[in-house]
Amino acid sequence: MLLGSAPIAGAFPVHGHQTVLPAGTELDEDALDQPREIFRSEAAGGVKSYLVRLGDMAFNAPSLLGDVARRAGISCNTCHNNGAGNERLYIPGLSTRPGTFDTTGALFNPRADNGLLDPLTPPSLRGARLLAPYGHDGRTASLREFVRSVIVGEFAGPEPSPAILDALVAYIQDIDFLPNPRLAPGGRLAAGAGEAERRGEALFSKPFPHDPGLSCAACHLPASAFVDHRQHDVGSGGLFKTPTLLNADFNAPYFHDGRYDSYAQVVAHFDRVFDLGLAPRDRQDLVAYLTAIGDGVRPYERDSVNARLRELNDFASVLDTAITTNDRAVIDLTVETVGGELRELTEAFPDRKDTTVTGGEEERALARAALKELVLELRRIDAAAVAGNLDAAAAAYMNYRKLMAATVPKLLHAAEPWSLFNPAIHDAHYGTLRQMLQAAEMPSR
Repeated sequence: MLLGSAPIAGAFPVHGHQTVLPAGTELDEDALDQPREIFRSEAAGGVKSYLVRLGDMAFNAPSLLGDVARRAGISCNTCHNNGAGNERLYIPGLSTRPGTFDTTGALFNPRADNGLLDPLTPPSLRGARLLAPYGHDGRTASLREFVRSVIVGEFAGPEPSPAILDALVAYIQDIDFLPNPRLAPGGRLAAGAGEAERRGEALFSKPFPHDPGLSCAACHLPASAFVDHRQHDVGSGGLFKTPTLLNADFNAPYFHDGRYDSYAQVVAHFDRVFDLGLAPRDRQDLVAYLTAIGDGVRPYERDSVNARLRELNDFASVLDTAITTNDRAVIDLTVETVGGELRELTEAFPDRKDTTVTGGEEERALARAALKELVLELRRIDAAAVAGNLDAAAAAYMNYRKLMAATVPKLLHAAEPWSLFNPAIHDAHYGTLRQMLQAAEMPSR
């Protein structure tokens, strides 16, 4: 990788009666390092539009996916974290390995159950505007129709409004690939590439021995985001669309069902299925090339108070428009979603009963109190909107913004050294919880 580092901690298992998910579920929502998300609109020197911000908020709204997802706290972002994938996602009965999820299981929508455990890898959404058709099998030409199908068909969510669908599509289409200076225009390797990478590039375009009409580059077109927008049978059990190789270093596990962990295994598969006769050095060169074109600048960012506040401000900002236009549906969704995010953030500042944290009791208490006040302010906004008093809703929102502009950031930053954003405290906190879970699962004598 060019910059950044891979996540340092494993996913923490969901456990207990407070969840509708099977014991042993891992969502990786406690990871200290999160995938970096880049927006085209911002990269071009602009700002995210209202529609993109609304779509981002809805993407993080569990209620959008129906009752089971709401109770489980699962949103679109759970599987597509910051628009990337989630290689640690694991739900017993719906996953065969981390990073896979059965969209035709019975847990979220019994009507979608096909009676088989056939999970797929939730794909990265980076550059999705360039990657039609959608779905691993390329069954849907329209991104809008595909998003609706996931919500209603796979998760049994309520029929989304046209405005929410438009917003989700705008958000997804604004997510860009991570920049990769190792690539030049047209998908060619940039100057400075190593000899192995150059040899790999040549092999990538070399015709297959037993079918001169085929090559890796014939399907993964370098000048077209490394896709050809077509479906192919590559010996993996059916027809599947050509996946992009851009930023693919961060998209493991590979293939539609996540059967491979590494490029080396992928290259070995194609060598075997298409009888390429690759020498060991050839395989190594192809891996070097794939690693170069699949790279990206700073793929991960450390979770922090600043990162959470930036996201919360983006989500809540849609209330500027929603309150003015009396859009009750958006007000309700925002209040519920942002309120849930605030409650989750509160738990990042352990209360005084948590023995894994020493010091900072007053700072943590003040941070928790400030976040709870924000939740109450959101409820005031919602209550005023329900009563049809838009002036009161606007006043409550203004107070919310004032708190988020100065008071809350100051208190959260003061408590951050004793929060779960501190790696040492994070590891101690979750290490103790793991021990408690293991003890609870041990059979009594």
